[in-house]
Amino acid sequence: MIDIINKHCIGSQEELSAHLRKRGFDVTQATLSRDLKMLKTTKVPTDRGTYMYVMPHSNSLKDKIIANGKMPQHANFQSGFISVEFSGNMAVIKTRNGYASGIAYDIDMRKYPEILGTIPGSDTIFAVIAEHASHNRVLEIFGEIFDTKKK
Repeated sequence: MIDIINKHCIGSQEELSAHLRKRGFDVTQATLSRDLKMLKTTKVPTDRGTYMYVMPHSNSLKDKIIANGKMPQHANFQSGFISVEFSGNMAVIKTRNGYASGIAYDIDMRKYPEILGTIPGSDTIFAVIAEHASHNRVLEIFGEIFDTKKK
């Protein structure tokens, strides 16, 4: 399944199922859904107005974005993190499209007292910072989850 997702623009479970059948694997939609979730795949938009599955550490999307000159130099593709900015007790975290929800979940599950909670979109996370927490401390916390150092 990983090889198929990495080598083809798969936009639906039906397409993935057809590719698997060609390789001799007949799987149910429930199995596909569970496996896609376990593999932590993400569905991201393509330049054709459709969507495709990508693996969490796939470079195929990265290569495409870099080729178009649309990715900031300091983006970290291993985590999906792009940047973080602060406004008062709010952190605005920019991510690769489709990564915000997973990153927000990781932040919330660590239960740092300095971070009261997160609200993810598809490529942006709003994190509410406790009033006693410094921005430097929050950057340290984020650094444990993803690389916040601009290169």
